Amino acid sequence: MMEKPEESPADERGLQPPDRGLLHVWPSGGGTQQLCPETVLLSRPVMHVSLGENHGILLAQGSLVFSFGELSWRGISVPVSAPVLEASLLGRTVVHVAAGGFHCGAISEQGGVYMWGENTAGQCGQTDRASVINTTVPEPCPVTVVDSEVVPPAVVRVVSLACGREHSLALSAQNELWAWGSGCQLGLVTNTFPVWKPQKVEHLAGRHVIQVACGAYHSLALVRSLPAQDFIAQSTPKIRERGRSPQCPLADREELVTTDDAVYCPLGVELSEVTRSETSSRRRVPRPRLHPAGKSSGSSRGSSASLSSFSDDSRSNPKQKNFPACSRLEAEENRTECMLQTDGSPKANPASDRAANKDSAFSDDLELLTLLDKLSVQSESQNAMATGDTDSVSSQTGSEDSCISSTPSSDLLTSSYKDDSIFKMQTNNGVASAPLSSSPVCLEEVRLCVERERQAPLSCSLTNAHQKGNAAASGRRSLPGTPTHGSPRRRHQGACGSLCAGAGSDDSGDGLPSLETEVWSWGRGSEGQLGHGDQLARLQPLCIKSLTGQEVIKVAAGSHHSLALTAQCQVYSWGSNLCGQLGRVDGPATVPHLTKLSDGLRVWDLSAGQSHSLLLADGDCVQPVLLYCGQQSESPSAQSEKLQSRSSSQSSPLKAKSCTARPTLLPFCIEMSYISSVSGGGRLCAALMDHNVMGFIAAIHDLASRERRFSCWMNDVRRVIIAPLRKKETACQTLGDPCTHLFFALCDSFIQLSKLIGRHATALSYFLQNAQSRDVTSFALLKHTEHFLETYKKYCSAVGDFQVMGGFQSLHKLSLDWLCGQQAVLSQLCGSDQSVSKEVDLVSMFYQPLQQLHHYSRVLLKMATCYDVLTEEYQSLHQGCSHYEVLSLSLLRKKKEAETTQLFWKTHSGKTTESLRLPQRRVVCESSNRSLTPQYAGRFSNHWFILFNDILVHTQGSLPPQSFFSSFRIYPLTCLWVKTITEDGSGLYTIKIICPEESLVLVASTPQEKNKWLRSLNQAVDLVLGGAAQGSSPGVTAAVCRTASYKFVADERFKDAQYSGGWMAGRVHGRGTMKWPDGRVYKGNFKGGLEDGYGECVMPNKVQDKPDVYQGQWKEGKIHGFGKYKYGSGEVYDGCFCDGRRHGYGMLSSGKLASASSGLFIGQWVQDKKTGYGVHDNITRGEKFMGFWLDDQRHGSAVVLTQYGVYFEGSFKENKMSGSGLLVSDDDTVFHGEFSDDWTINGKGVLTLANGDRLDGLFSGEWSAGLKVVGTYVKPAMDDNKEKDEPPLGQYAVPAAQRWICVFDECWSRLGCDAAGRGERTAAWENIAVTIATARRQSPDLSKSHTKVLESLEFIPQYGEAVTTANYDNVRRYLTKACETPHHPLGWLVETLVTAYRMTYVGVGSNRRLLRQAVLELQSYLTHFYSIVRFLFPGLPDDGGVIPDAPDISPYKTRRNSNKMDQGVLVVSCSSLLLPLLLPRLYPPLFTLYCLQQEPEEAQYWERILRLNKQPDQALLGFLGVQEKFWPHWMSILGEKKQIVSSSKDACFISAVETLQQISTTFTPSDKLLVIQKTFEELTLEVKPFLAGDFLWCMDDLFPLFLYVVLRARVRNLGAEVSLIEDLMDPNLQHGEMGLMFTTLKACFIQIQQESTT
Repeated sequence: MMEKPEESPADERGLQPPDRGLLHVWPSGGGTQQLCPETVLLSRPVMHVSLGENHGILLAQGSLVFSFGELSWRGISVPVSAPVLEASLLGRTVVHVAAGGFHCGAISEQGGVYMWGENTAGQCGQTDRASVINTTVPEPCPVTVVDSEVVPPAVVRVVSLACGREHSLALSAQNELWAWGSGCQLGLVTNTFPVWKPQKVEHLAGRHVIQVACGAYHSLALVRSLPAQDFIAQSTPKIRERGRSPQCPLADREELVTTDDAVYCPLGVELSEVTRSETSSRRRVPRPRLHPAGKSSGSSRGSSASLSSFSDDSRSNPKQKNFPACSRLEAEENRTECMLQTDGSPKANPASDRAANKDSAFSDDLELLTLLDKLSVQSESQNAMATGDTDSVSSQTGSEDSCISSTPSSDLLTSSYKDDSIFKMQTNNGVASAPLSSSPVCLEEVRLCVERERQAPLSCSLTNAHQKGNAAASGRRSLPGTPTHGSPRRRHQGACGSLCAGAGSDDSGDGLPSLETEVWSWGRGSEGQLGHGDQLARLQPLCIKSLTGQEVIKVAAGSHHSLALTAQCQVYSWGSNLCGQLGRVDGPATVPHLTKLSDGLRVWDLSAGQSHSLLLADGDCVQPVLLYCGQQSESPSAQSEKLQSRSSSQSSPLKAKSCTARPTLLPFCIEMSYISSVSGGGRLCAALMDHNVMGFIAAIHDLASRERRFSCWMNDVRRVIIAPLRKKETACQTLGDPCTHLFFALCDSFIQLSKLIGRHATALSYFLQNAQSRDVTSFALLKHTEHFLETYKKYCSAVGDFQVMGGFQSLHKLSLDWLCGQQAVLSQLCGSDQSVSKEVDLVSMFYQPLQQLHHYSRVLLKMATCYDVLTEEYQSLHQGCSHYEVLSLSLLRKKKEAETTQLFWKTHSGKTTESLRLPQRRVVCESSNRSLTPQYAGRFSNHWFILFNDILVHTQGSLPPQSFFSSFRIYPLTCLWVKTITEDGSGLYTIKIICPEESLVLVASTPQEKNKWLRSLNQAVDLVLGGAAQGSSPGVTAAVCRTASYKFVADERFKDAQYSGGWMAGRVHGRGTMKWPDGRVYKGNFKGGLEDGYGECVMPNKVQDKPDVYQGQWKEGKIHGFGKYKYGSGEVYDGCFCDGRRHGYGMLSSGKLASASSGLFIGQWVQDKKTGYGVHDNITRGEKFMGFWLDDQRHGSAVVLTQYGVYFEGSFKENKMSGSGLLVSDDDTVFHGEFSDDWTINGKGVLTLANGDRLDGLFSGEWSAGLKVVGTYVKPAMDDNKEKDEPPLGQYAVPAAQRWICVFDECWSRLGCDAAGRGERTAAWENIAVTIATARRQSPDLSKSHTKVLESLEFIPQYGEAVTTANYDNVRRYLTKACETPHHPLGWLVETLVTAYRMTYVGVGSNRRLLRQAVLELQSYLTHFYSIVRFLFPGLPDDGGVIPDAPDISPYKTRRNSNKMDQGVLVVSCSSLLLPLLLPRLYPPLFTLYCLQQEPEEAQYWERILRLNKQPDQALLGFLGVQEKFWPHWMSILGEKKQIVSSSKDACFISAVETLQQISTTFTPSDKLLVIQKTFEELTLEVKPFLAGDFLWCMDDLFPLFLYVVLRARVRNLGAEVSLIEDLMDPNLQHGEMGLMFTTLKACFIQIQQESTT
């Protein structure tokens, strides 16, 4: 030992050890009785420890890293009690450390890796020249793990690290594996060693790796199993790829496509004969050992591995003929090389040892001597046993392997495939030493070898290759990936695309560890440490089939053996067993075997060293116990005495005398406190321990221990009872059909609970082992409380349902028949000492898991007392305690209810009861003692009321104790209301029960019985409705309003109908769905038992194939209000109804175009008939009728248009034209006279031709066929220059004021008024608020903007106050919002008027002769609309009235609202207030009529526009007579001034021209006038720079200049724009400034139109 290093700070070791994280270290070779652990003296808690061959590394609180032992890379030796601080890692926030054979690693919180130690094989990942030459890395250096597959390459965050002798493995946050170093244990697809930079293990790419472990020359990985569908999708292409792989032998390809236990791929590659011969020759050549600089011989691996031993290959039978090629070759090499000596001296002969240790039990001494001759190299083993590698041959072979793999040569790949049983040479300081055995040859091993040779003369050397059992026989679900360079690589955009889950927390979606795991292994397998049933190496990871499905939660790797821990606290071991490290007395195992433990021991942590295994388990005591198996050193005298005693007693030699072959308790662990984790490595063992401060540690261990014991118990129940019974085909016959389904449901829920408990127990074990993240708020019991509670609830319900149906009686019989040989086990599982002979034993066993809930509550409460009440931990623990305690009490009550119900059905068995007996049904109370009877029951009648948890049963008949009643009436509790009746002096204790179709009055015998039944009924109803039902008092009834389903039986209206929806006091009320047997379906609102409100109804149509569908309002069971009715014939009516008939405004669209009446009608209906004004568009005939109707016939004034342009207005009678009328054809021919039928003229009339000629007389005939005329032809005078008179259109049409009265009446009705202006204003506003609120509540799919509008409209404005200029804008804003939504009565009015307007003046109605009527109709809209607005806002003045008291407002705002008459006076008209709301929606059809009217003038205007715009600017200005002083000479383009020349075009007055062009983008006359005003303003601004001082326009100067602007603006349809403004302009603006500007524009249009073309 050297001096204590200076790096260890004195302040880290004190006299007072910490309360937690105490580290104890002891050697593995000492006797279990003499061991005395050495305590690491640190003042900080140790969070993690890892042990190497001869050194260790630990992580203390505060991210401090310490090292101890033989630090050969620094040439120092550090005692365990005083570890040295790794100063270079200060400030790195280290969270994980790992120790390999002779190197170390650490991980920072950011995922960075730091490595130091020996680097001969590249295991430190250092590629700099100094590290490669010196072969050591004395200080921690960073190792960057880079994923080059992503674009761009990204640094990988590492969360876990494992180290072997010559390799290192890193687990990333994406659960991918990375490797570097040398040897096949890397699992990489490469033939170049060492691997200096970390590379991804592609064979596990795409898999979720949970944990990794490294042995000396092999590796293990715990991987989450793939789901079945993922496995199928992933395995199929991989099989094809492996089939094409040049590196995959035939044996491996066969293994991929079969699921039997065939032997796997020998070495992972096929070796040709040439390759084998080269390999053999290379193995015979020893290589010098490279020692690190400054490393003493005593601490080198060469000296510590100077002993020799035997391997399984050397024990194989040489007579076997069915070896694989490579195995047969290796066996020959072994027999040859066993005779080599490094110094040429004769081979040592252990004859004396054989004589002393000969076992008389061996019958064939010749076989024994032959086998011992092959193993004769052990002659010097006992002299060097204390310093040798005591595991196996593979131990000392590591020296040469390391030397070879770290020496640059051409056979680096071959060196990784050598058989570990070859004797190797070492050179230490130039002196060759003979190979020695690492341990004495145990005759027990010899006996076992000979017996195997006898019993299996025909078997191959692959021991346990055909392992039998369920686990080994099951097909492996996980197949390895493609071990070739040509395998497709995944391309990512970045590393962040993967799931970032820590390796320690294998989450499965709910935060608990997954138990669906697999174990993969690779590397050397000479001792069977890979677990694949052979002793061959694996280049790449391969799944161990026998461990799939065993729920492995942790793996550990020793030098040449492997361990696996399952969730059932069982340990599987395989590999070398020379020192008993597998926990068995037999030889090595090539497949995992279960380690036998004493009863009551449950292992929850394990670790493996060089030749030993260390287990941490729960025992009978409170604290955990340590179990040890493996190498056991004794003094030479004790050994000789024991050997002599064996010889004298003629007993068989057992190697347990020199090692511990069974897991043995370490006595000193009793003196320790609570051990949280163990660690092993080399020949050292370590344990982390916590003191029980305030009982907190004890509580956590108690919770974890009990959960593990509970998990094991549930697993035993699954194995002994559930699994066998589920597989029995006769179980269905024995249990019966209903109980069979319940039994399988019980089994499923039990398995789900068992899995949850297993995962929770695993999580608690992880919690104890991970000292860095012990946060109680992260407890699964607290984080996933709902998951635990729900699982327990489902399980308790499954048990109760099975019990209620009598399933346990049948199950008891079934268990006696099929499990008769396991009665003792059943008795133990049931917790009874006597045999299982009663049903209650099975019932108690299945209810036993409920006791765990109380334990949860107790432990959480105990832990909560360790915290202050104000802390978050206390609140979380206390809340969790309450949850589990409440659930525990609730489930106990459910258990009692199930027992009571089962006894009830057993007492009252019979055929009648079977119809009432359901799994979920429980008995609450019953009146068999005549405690409850109907009020007017007969004297001799017997009534029995039975209250279940879902129904109330009323039976009548014989007495209940004798037999069950033959007839009964069922009342579902979901539709049952209980009402108490106060005493009315009669002395009866009555209860009233209300049902949908009847009511009952019951009389209780005593007040106590009444209160009991009231409480029971209300609680049962509350529970069935989903309430807690804990605090219901006798006088408080359950919910009056509820949602339930019910099938009517006797109701006349709803007979046999099935209803689901809202109820109130026994009546359907609220939203619901009613379905009748004949196919009728109503879905909507109910009120008082009838349809009322909005609803949708589907009614079968017997005549048509399709049903009738109605969507709209209902009232008192009838269609009433506004709705949409889709008839089966294809017709659709959208409008108002009254008492189930179409009444009021409505629109009816006919069905198919082929029908005679195909068309669309919009107008007024009375009692299901067209009556009043309406528009009918006959699509078949191409005609549009606009006029009055009476009883579905055209009757009264009307206008008819045809698709050929014929216009008619006149009178109709009984659906025919009759009386005087006016007919105008498309060519302007006009007939004014008498009509007798459609388009038939008969009587006096005047026919005016298009050229002005007239024909006056008697006419007869049809207009389209020809007319007979008797009359006078009149031709106008030639000198008559007057324009042709327009026909007097509109004199027979329906006046605008009489149109669409039904629409306005409907709006008044929605406001709550009987007629126009007749109603309460307050009621109108309340109706508006109710309508808006209802629409918002019943329309969940509204947009955000629409929802905000409705929310603002729910508030009633201050409508009663006088309207002033201050609040006038508020009225305008409210009207604007109201018109945006059809849910508001005003919005509906606007939308309906727009629909009617477009229906009238679009299509055939788009006729220029309707322009005047369209304008008048619009003005009529404004008048009616304004009357409604004035009703709502009475403060508004009459049309054209003045709003006084206006503040000083800007001229712009005044002009925008109305004409500014005086300062502070505002004139309001219907056009200024309402036209902006209507005209934008009506603009397209109206402006089209204006364009058609102005079409001739527009053609002339546009022709002159095109001709005049061909001239340059200055020429056009001169032509128009614009004075030159107004001519601009410069123009600005992007801020740069350019001169205007004579050829410039479109360069003058650009701003004014662009402003005038905006007139086509506006709708209302006021907006168009504003555009004209801005045009004049822009024109003035452009002219002002040319003129001096104040300037006033005169018309002589302004008109030609404005005319130029109009020409350059090129406004299309300017004549229509002018006419629209003139017709709809506010009369108050006609004589003001805007009126003058408009007149100027109109004059410009006329001037351009009349401009001479010559």
